[in-house]
Amino acid sequence: MSYVWDPHLLVELGLLALAFVLSLAVGVERSRKLKSAGLRTHVLVGIGSAIFTLISAYGFEGVLGPDVAVDPSRIAAQVVSGIGFLGAGVIFVRNNAVSGLTSAATIWVVAAIGMACGANMPLLAIAGTGLHLL
Repeated sequence: MSYVWDPHLLVELGLLALAFVLSLAVGVERSRKLKSAGLRTHVLVGIGSAIFTLISAYGFEGVLGPDVAVDPSRIAAQVVSGIGFLGAGVIFVRNNAVSGLTSAATIWVVAAIGMACGANMPLLAIAGTGLHLL
């Protein structure tokens, strides 16, 4: 129960909320264009990426010791790999025409935005979202 009173908790929840809002903004833009990867997909990817990054940053504090080494970049690397598979799932080839590339790239960007939030880099996440929505 000590986690409930952890001083990082409010920061973590704020970063998760920011990931939700920024992912929602991108998802709304994609939904308005009636794309296959819309609001829910982008919000889930953004929040999931933020949660995995928050876990890698703060989730192992209770097990750290002089003989325990934790590499938070390992989880981030696996998030990027997983998003690659998800992005590949929205790309279609039909009659020598490729569709879904922008949706795949947008999913990739939303994952990066969520990871930036989870890594406590809110200005980077906001700037990335703003540049995407231009």
